[in-house]
Amino acid sequence: MSALDGKRILVSAGPTFEDIDPVRFIGNRSSGRMGFAIAEAAIARGAQVVLVAGPVHLATPTGAQRIDVRSAAQMHDAVLSALPADIYIGTAAVADFTPRAVAGHKLKKVPGQDTLVLELVKTADILADVATATQRPRLVVGFAAETNDVETYARGKLAAKRIDMIAANRVGIAGCGFESDDNTLDVIWADGQRRLGPESKRVVAEGLLDLIEERISIA
Repeated sequence: MSALDGKRILVSAGPTFEDIDPVRFIGNRSSGRMGFAIAEAAIARGAQVVLVAGPVHLATPTGAQRIDVRSAAQMHDAVLSALPADIYIGTAAVADFTPRAVAGHKLKKVPGQDTLVLELVKTADILADVATATQRPRLVVGFAAETNDVETYARGKLAAKRIDMIAANRVGIAGCGFESDDNTLDVIWADGQRRLGPESKRVVAEGLLDLIEERISIA
């Protein structure tokens, strides 16, 4: 029997879209496939999965309770409202900044205006808030998508956000991370590290859940 059997696992997946006006938004290239693969694999191990999904075009894994959101603020509210959970796996690529104000109409070009300045403000830190919540999950797993110095940034995030494990990957290269069927993760925790992949995201998801099961059995 899997150590995840009967566990409540909360997964966030996909991008967030931060609206500028009714037509335009700030977003990223996350497809949500990694998070959905984790949700599907966890269900196969007997877990009860709540999947908070940003705007993606993916079928809901059979058996998952899906909550669809658009913005970082909506994802933050949905994730915190879904607690308590035994495990939180934050795969979502949440926007770090959002426009201070959303225009009520489409912004138009103005003759003689060659630039447009947007004032952006920080979004709420979902991962840190889950890690410090009164109903903190037994295991909090974060993701770090970086373009350089992947391990350095990931270790910094692990410590700063007081989480238990972080899965880091390098994005912006072919065959890995965003908009790809495959992935490579460097999974880091306080006293260990392991590389998963390059493999399909479903295979990588299985490897990550194996590590999570190991951590649960030790804790």
